[in-house]
Amino acid sequence: MNPRPNILLINCHDLGTFLGCYGIPTVHTPHIDGLASDGVKFDRMFCVAPQCSPSRAALFTGRYPHNNGVMGLTHAHFAWDLHAGEQHLAQILRAAGYHTALVGVHHELRHENMAQVATRCGFDEAVGEAANDDAPGDVMTERALDVLRRQAGAERPFYLQLGYYEPHRLTPKVREERDYLGFIGDYIEPDDSLGLTIPAYLSDTPGARAETAELQGAVRYLDACVGRVLQALRDLHLEQDTLVIFTTDHGLAFPRAKGSLYDPGLEIAFLVRYPARGWAGGRVQQDLLSNVDVVPTLLELLDLPVSPDVQGQSFLNVLDGAGPSGRTEVFSEITFHDYYDPRRAIRTEQYKLIVNFCAAPAFMNTSQSWRPRIDTENPVYPMLAYHPPTELYDLHNDPLEYRNLADEPSYRRVHQALLARLHAWMHNTQDPLLQGAVTSPLHRRVVAALKEAETPVLDPASHD
Repeated sequence: MNPRPNILLINCHDLGTFLGCYGIPTVHTPHIDGLASDGVKFDRMFCVAPQCSPSRAALFTGRYPHNNGVMGLTHAHFAWDLHAGEQHLAQILRAAGYHTALVGVHHELRHENMAQVATRCGFDEAVGEAANDDAPGDVMTERALDVLRRQAGAERPFYLQLGYYEPHRLTPKVREERDYLGFIGDYIEPDDSLGLTIPAYLSDTPGARAETAELQGAVRYLDACVGRVLQALRDLHLEQDTLVIFTTDHGLAFPRAKGSLYDPGLEIAFLVRYPARGWAGGRVQQDLLSNVDVVPTLLELLDLPVSPDVQGQSFLNVLDGAGPSGRTEVFSEITFHDYYDPRRAIRTEQYKLIVNFCAAPAFMNTSQSWRPRIDTENPVYPMLAYHPPTELYDLHNDPLEYRNLADEPSYRRVHQALLARLHAWMHNTQDPLLQGAVTSPLHRRVVAALKEAETPVLDPASHD
């Protein structure tokens, strides 16, 4: 067995667990399902944040967003960024002798220039037009195949980080329809060939059915792209000694999923295959895990030192079948997305506690699809409600998290115990919310501009 395997980490946008291997019978995903059958599938992997940049930054640093600096989106004027000195996984692996390559979507840094991304994160090569590259999956796949062909037979092991844009809701530039926010571009067709699976937290309306067909088409397209990459590993005789990880950043771009701290926003697919170490055979793990745990797990596998700043917990023993993870809780957070709406959560085997620091309307949960729905989409949970201070859910009896038990006298002890555990985590990780409101990079930039502006002598006749 190669003591230093090649590593292929495939990360896509907004998928949640919407795959055949996770119980969705109407989505066509034979290649990703095959990876699950050949590897290890984790049924209870959660992301630390239900939006793109913070989740990815945690995945690749092993640190929570409020610690690594990415408490919101990194692109455009959102401008969140990793703190100076944060160690990206690629940086660590490059120092350990890996050839490190980035293909496709990268959303962990403020920089959109790929050369700057490569320098900051430690990639030997970063292929693509921009860091938040939304090129079609076929383009990403061809770029990845080129990297694999060049690395086949190389002396150094490789780390290939492959980011697909699909099935993110697509930007208007790829469709002619004005204000289109669906899941498909001109290169993807809707797919209801196996029927439709409407997520349980949505009402079965014509709009939901149309969008689900589009989603299924986008996921089918993604699966075909992933299948080509997996086939290349076989053709290049790289399969046995390559550790393959397939995952996503957060849940589906639907109401009560992406942008929320409910399970549909936080649950993510996580598949691992490494035949040379026995991570194969379709094993299914039920351990409670967080994507902040991935970095320490990989470092332990490679016998590399784990910085005390890394906050995740290795689950190498779980992958090796040597015992449970030992995790009894996972934490999640959102601070900024389109706007400021800070929330924190703790999830245990049975309970979920969410603390809301702003009383924002529930329909503002980021999903890019709330606008046409308002509260007609889900009469069980009116979307015109406002966030209460705390939300407590019994996941065994209420898996859709509709009945808030925070004010129920019979759940007072559970409520108080989870509040204490959440506070301890926030305190131990120095969450800035405990000190007051958090300001955004744009806020700080505007304040600086105001303070630095000179006071001119105004001439009523001048418009300069």
